[in-house]
Amino acid sequence: MPDNGWPADRIDTENAHSARIYDYILGGKDYYPADKEAGDAMSREWPALPIHMRANRDWMNRAVRWLAEKAGMRQFLDIGTGIPTSPNLHEIVQSVAPGSRVVYVDNDPIVLTLSQGLLASAPEGRTSYIEADFRDPAAILDAPELRETLDLTQPVALTVIAIVHFMLDEDDAVGVVRRLLEPLPSGSYLAMSIGTAEFAPQEVGRVAREYAARNMPMRLRTIDEAHEFFEGLELTEPGIVQVHKWHPDGTGEQNIRDEDIAMYGAVARKP
Repeated sequence: MPDNGWPADRIDTENAHSARIYDYILGGKDYYPADKEAGDAMSREWPALPIHMRANRDWMNRAVRWLAEKAGMRQFLDIGTGIPTSPNLHEIVQSVAPGSRVVYVDNDPIVLTLSQGLLASAPEGRTSYIEADFRDPAAILDAPELRETLDLTQPVALTVIAIVHFMLDEDDAVGVVRRLLEPLPSGSYLAMSIGTAEFAPQEVGRVAREYAARNMPMRLRTIDEAHEFFEGLELTEPGIVQVHKWHPDGTGEQNIRDEDIAMYGAVARKP
């Protein structure tokens, strides 16, 4: 067991990992030299990468706050949670409604070990953590932690943030999202951010090659492909847009250029 408490036999410290690269670029501390090397190499290829990643995190904060404040959501299922970074989703929604309930899902052993930071719920609410792979919806939906925390007869907000660009065509990302939505009742919501290369194709393409060289191939999507995730749902305003254009609130970095953002974001209601 290393000093940081992670189970040494489950942590690959020699190869970069997408969640740890994200943590490094966002200024976190839960990364290894391989992740720093990868993040530095990617930022050299696209200097706007830190701006892009911070904008995605800021969008997540705004989207879940909107779901709690405007849509009245009190139950959240967060897929691909990543390394805890305050404010975490439950901290945001429980600041609006302390009784909110949150289930986090990830398959990274680091996230599992650090999950205590995700379980510090307000006393009125509840949080739980499921170790499962996004590509196995049944394992998520059948997990006792989900059934003990969420009431699936009441609306649930499904959040899928910055993960589907790591799902290739054979993974059927659209089908996976639909299977997760299927048991959720009318009035539930889907919030997603979806990687794209449409605004800086050469720069983002070079970053994607750096990921692929480290055994993390990416599938970046067009606006039409992003719409496939929301078929049959009611998109809220302003629809599918780059994340920095979705309900900007004056916080975070200002004067962001479109070509510095490679992520679409949207929130939609299940009728």
